[in-house]
Amino acid sequence: MAIANFPTVDNCSSVGREKDTVVADLDGTLLRGRSSFPYFALIAFEVGGVLRLLFLLLCSPLAGILYYFFSEAAGIQVLIFATFVGMKVSDIESVARAVLPKFYSTDLHPESYRVYTSCGKRCVLTANPRIMVESFLKGFLETDLVLGTEIGTFKGRATGFVLKPGVLVGENKANALRKAFGEVQPEIGLGDRHTDFPFMALCKEGYVVPPKPEVEAVKNDKLPKPIIFHDGRLVQKPTPLMALITIIWIPIGLILAIMRVAAGALLPMPIVYYAFWALGVRVTIKGNPPPPVKKSNGKSGVLFICSHRTLLDPIFLSTALGRKIPAVTYSLSRLSEIISPIKTVRLTRDRANDASMIKKLLQEGDLAICPEGTTCREPFLLRFSAMFAELTDELVPVAMENRMSMFHGTTARGWKGMDTFYFFMNPSPAYVVHFLNKLPKELTCSSGKPSHEVANYIQRVIAATLSYECTTFTRKDKYRAVAGNDGTVENKSIKANKVMGCSLWGAN
Repeated sequence: MAIANFPTVDNCSSVGREKDTVVADLDGTLLRGRSSFPYFALIAFEVGGVLRLLFLLLCSPLAGILYYFFSEAAGIQVLIFATFVGMKVSDIESVARAVLPKFYSTDLHPESYRVYTSCGKRCVLTANPRIMVESFLKGFLETDLVLGTEIGTFKGRATGFVLKPGVLVGENKANALRKAFGEVQPEIGLGDRHTDFPFMALCKEGYVVPPKPEVEAVKNDKLPKPIIFHDGRLVQKPTPLMALITIIWIPIGLILAIMRVAAGALLPMPIVYYAFWALGVRVTIKGNPPPPVKKSNGKSGVLFICSHRTLLDPIFLSTALGRKIPAVTYSLSRLSEIISPIKTVRLTRDRANDASMIKKLLQEGDLAICPEGTTCREPFLLRFSAMFAELTDELVPVAMENRMSMFHGTTARGWKGMDTFYFFMNPSPAYVVHFLNKLPKELTCSSGKPSHEVANYIQRVIAATLSYECTTFTRKDKYRAVAGNDGTVENKSIKANKVMGCSLWGAN
């Protein structure tokens, strides 16, 4: 096929392709965006911090000049060097597994995706380092083979250089395809630029993905495997402009975060709500918050059953109520303990001891629990631990929502001590605290309901309020997906402390 006459991808039929093989480029083909800078920037920030992101940004003009005017391969090599040099390979793999899939999945080109997923065998041929893209492509797009640029390593660290034959562009892509497939000719080749034409010409059919008109990305629910768990601090894709804004904002945001943390920790709880509003933190209260229990009548306190979005859930619950509500936890950083305005009690993970401790706390007053055991960023609720339902009938579900525009206030891979500060570093973070109706007596364990039925019912009620989806995933599922471990925290005998967090079996 003449390389100058490839039809556009919308002319490619996706019917009856179950036995066909497709070979596709990534940037500008499977993805709508033609630039890989945002994904390099994500690795730079998540592994190397703001200084590595700044270094990459300073190198990007040189990369752009080389890419567009001299050599596409040389431009990509500059990005690889600026991003990877000196990094641990294990850290790069961790970010590629836990952070990048969320951003890749929100930029899939609908026409390319239609053709790609219709084929029985799938291969991606990209100039990007294979270590960056393989986890997403194989884990979420069910790709059989990933051919990408191989990075050089030394004693477990990236050198910043690439291995032979170099960056996969132009003829290097065609040679990689020949080496992988031999004499077998793939049915479909998808690309978006002239340097893709050599490998597309080796396929029986070749189709070009035009940069225009702009199209809407594939929705998350259309993916073979929806992304529920992901990590990383950045909310938005770091384009060069967004990366610059982030770098400039971080010192400003850190000062603002310290002021907001100080307001929450030092001011009386009844006025924290107004202090937060003055400092740009929006707290919205919905429903009817229950009044505090009077200790004189001997009545047990209310157990607030909260959905878990960040370690700040009990802080904003207390802010909404205008009084301090203790919470239970067992996995938090020492820094979070120091700056917390509320009391929490660390659990031992011994069921009998923990149940006794919680009952005692309820005799003293109200208490907050997050039975999911860990946070989830997406509109899903994890499985609710049922132990709380056995301890009291005074159950008030609380649906928690939050909004962040620049930074996530949770992490599974990083230092949790910065979670509070990252949340408050957002220009105008917001929390919605929705108090639901107290559980009727007939729906509690005292009326004969099994504890797991009570827990599942509360999960469904909160999910319906938030328009979330209930799942059976647990803390272990999350940590295996984003951190490569089961999230187990070493148990230590620690007295009751003041900490900032909430969980029945974990914090974040």
